[in-house]
Amino acid sequence: MANSIERPEQFFLQKYGLSTSSLESAIGRVLGKRIDYADLYFEYLTSESISLEERIVKKVSKNISQGVGVRAIAQEKTGYAYSDDINTDQLLVAAKTARYIAEEGGSRDAVPVQVTPPSRNLYPVTTPPIEIPVEEKIKLLEEIDRIARQYDPRIKKVMASFSSEYKIILIVNSQGVVTGDVLPLMRLNVSCIAEEQGNRQVGSFGGGGRSEFGYFLEERRFEEYTKEAARQAILNLSAIDAPAGVMEVVLGPGWPGILLHEAIGHGLEADFNRKGTSAFSGKIGQRVASELCTVVDDGTLPWRRGSLNVDDEGTPTGRTVLIEKGILKGYLQDRLNATLMKMPLTGNGRRESYAHSPMPRMTNTYMLAGESNPEEILRSVRKGLYAVSFGGGQVDITSGKFVFSASEAYLIENGKIGAPVKGATLIGNGPDVLTKVTMVGSDMSLDSGVGTCGKDGQSVPVGVGLPTIKISEMTVGGTKG
Repeated sequence: MANSIERPEQFFLQKYGLSTSSLESAIGRVLGKRIDYADLYFEYLTSESISLEERIVKKVSKNISQGVGVRAIAQEKTGYAYSDDINTDQLLVAAKTARYIAEEGGSRDAVPVQVTPPSRNLYPVTTPPIEIPVEEKIKLLEEIDRIARQYDPRIKKVMASFSSEYKIILIVNSQGVVTGDVLPLMRLNVSCIAEEQGNRQVGSFGGGGRSEFGYFLEERRFEEYTKEAARQAILNLSAIDAPAGVMEVVLGPGWPGILLHEAIGHGLEADFNRKGTSAFSGKIGQRVASELCTVVDDGTLPWRRGSLNVDDEGTPTGRTVLIEKGILKGYLQDRLNATLMKMPLTGNGRRESYAHSPMPRMTNTYMLAGESNPEEILRSVRKGLYAVSFGGGQVDITSGKFVFSASEAYLIENGKIGAPVKGATLIGNGPDVLTKVTMVGSDMSLDSGVGTCGKDGQSVPVGVGLPTIKISEMTVGGTKG
């Protein structure tokens, strides 16, 4: 499969009997006197999921989906139609429908198109993970189960899963550009349940990216995931109730960047700011964070889960500085909002599938490293909370208020890490929290490759990252006063 889709345009033209002239006609059919922009988004997706629970293979599934979405934009109005049947007739019907929704037009002149392939390949996978035999993946999951149970006799239940997908996309727009991408993606997850005297606790860990299956075997990375999940479960058996109140909080490096993604990143997406519904609306050039904070969104990191050669509108992704030394520099843009706001494209137009219209979304969002030694940061705290990992959370984009549950956290007492705690939640306001960052560590790291972002019912893979940071005060919700 890999060799046949080095050129996505050839894949779709050959597989579905389309021609360059049919693409030109379809785009021309969408355009009208009042239509500002139109595009076609073709997608062919193969996905696979395997899970092992209690040494039993619970699920093996493999699916293929395909379709084309047609979009027409007339000022702020968007018409969108899609078909899961890719052929010239259905393409023209979808084109007519999208145009009608946006604004009935009149022109049916064909638009000449020209293929413009991405100028780089951030994920040059030779053998897509989905082509690796299922038996080999099941063997890996069984090995994970064995390692987890050997870690500690208190590990009573093990669940492991592997998922991968292979997506080919092609975008044709009314500016005559034809471009595409081939996107591999895979993820390995391990969950362990530990039990002791009726106390049951869970630990989970995983990773992945746009890589070869062998990524998990390198340096026995799968074993690292397994032991980390088991360690968390065992650790939580001894966790005490979390304290409650306002206190100093230290966030660890890596995955805690999910708080940055949710509490800050969504508020910097252009659609919310164009409509004036974000806490960051109209604040470009203003101080919104401590001068220690520089936050970027970077879709160009090789092999990363959130990276893309081009976004789902065909725009090359980039590295966008959102906040520089505390000053708000810009927003994450898709084509519609960039046009209406008269701002440059940033390559952040993303969609879940051909059945969805694109919108501004993050790729890999993280804070740059500072100069403080992480140990020095911990030593500076007299009494506080050290949050290493997070589970679920909620955020209100308009106000910036958030609530996050810590899945691994510790007390900090007199500069030293103390007992692990359970039931800790962090409650705050995104913009407010950024102004209270008083120390930033030199240890910035990205997450292991498990992030999925939800927005308006659409899910897309993302990456997050953070150095160790100290927040001078934050409300901690716990069960112990």
